[in-house]
Amino acid sequence: MPEPLTLHPDRHFDPDPTVRAAARQIYEATRDLPIVSPHGHVDPALLAEDRPFPEPTELLVAPDHYVFRMLYSQGIGLDDLGIPRADGTRADVDPRAVWRLFCSHYYLFAGTPTRAWLDYELHEVFGVEVVPSPETADRVYGQITERLASPEYRPRALFDRFGIEVLATTDAASDDLRHHAAIREANATGAWSGRVIPTFRPDAVMRIARAGWRDEIGALERAVGFEVGDYAAFVRALEDRRAFFREMGATATDHAAETPRTERLPEAEAERLFDRALRGEATPADEADFAAHLLMELARMSAADGLVMQLHAGSLRDHNDALADRYGPDMGADIPLRTEWTRNLRPLLAAYGNSERFRLIVFTLDESTYARELAPLAGHYPALLLGPPWWFHDSVEGMRRFRERTTETAGFFNTAGFNDDTRAFCSIPARHDLARRVDANYLGGLVARHQLSAAEARDIATALTVELPRRAYRLGTMEQEGVAVHRS
Repeated sequence: MPEPLTLHPDRHFDPDPTVRAAARQIYEATRDLPIVSPHGHVDPALLAEDRPFPEPTELLVAPDHYVFRMLYSQGIGLDDLGIPRADGTRADVDPRAVWRLFCSHYYLFAGTPTRAWLDYELHEVFGVEVVPSPETADRVYGQITERLASPEYRPRALFDRFGIEVLATTDAASDDLRHHAAIREANATGAWSGRVIPTFRPDAVMRIARAGWRDEIGALERAVGFEVGDYAAFVRALEDRRAFFREMGATATDHAAETPRTERLPEAEAERLFDRALRGEATPADEADFAAHLLMELARMSAADGLVMQLHAGSLRDHNDALADRYGPDMGADIPLRTEWTRNLRPLLAAYGNSERFRLIVFTLDESTYARELAPLAGHYPALLLGPPWWFHDSVEGMRRFRERTTETAGFFNTAGFNDDTRAFCSIPARHDLARRVDANYLGGLVARHQLSAAEARDIATALTVELPRRAYRLGTMEQEGVAVHRS
């Protein structure tokens, strides 16, 4: 008999009965609250066009680097999984064969957050009742395919079913945001009420020593309608694009950096570095100096226009050169780095950390910095908030370690709540449910040790779920926007 796929109501709660009982009550207070998703990577075209999902692999395997990263680590080629290549082509593979390959290796995800998310998606979203395996692969594929053919499984219908209050995407500085415009038109005509907003991410135009940077500047020029022939024009172009993103509903920016180094360069030096880049002569050292300076400039812009600044630091991107060359970036080969925050952020915080208008949310892949650096910084500077555990630490144990290492110094209210940071649309409710369970379990432990009352713990859980991300990202609520929220 196939193994049943069942989700125990007390999964991820502490085995201690006192903690478990408290956690269950706290979780029940938050489980049906709306989803606030202020940082993620879902393609806005998905919701603008509202086309049916083609079949299960395009929904659950191809967009999720957590999934294909694990399979690749066991020697399964990305061509065998039908992953698109950098040149836009892809291997001619039968999606059902890809699904069978995925199901035959489902055991690889045991003990990982990916398994928790997948189990939730399959059981709660699609009603699958058996664990994927070689024996059940075709049955599960057929069941999901049948579901995807119904109107209830179109992207907008699922958005509403998931109870998503707001979903932020991540968009290049030169993006024309036409899909966001289409969504806004649907909102205006009453065709759909979902709130989807862009996030300004200018990383590509900051990497002055990278191949293709001049092409990115060309795209920026087309977007702003003027030549970006010197550093002053570059800064003006960024400011123009930020204004456009704000008009389109953006409340935040996002920036990735190997190191969170910040340093204000003399204007003449910034101009010199930009000019070297235009001539194709910029070095990696030039890029590092320019990035440190630009983080200061971007903070200045955020203090002026109110867009919340996000900084994700400590990842060596595309560690596997051969994979990046063949398939492009973001193929699951980004690897954490040791990171220093205290000295690196000091120039930026000295300039803007006490500003009421400026807000910085920081994320790290270096857990050793939680208690030593980030919690003390967030526990002092009014402008600084801690983002939730990111990527490899977006897990049951990772979220628990985050609370244990930051709460006593920074408290709960100097954090930004949770965000799912996902490209895989159907994993959004799974990730938020897991975070709510882990927070409920942590708070349940505080109740069991008489450090919090049950009522106080429920209030904190609600804040972590909806109030803190709304406040951190200056989102407001759908009710304030005059749009009702429904959760089925």
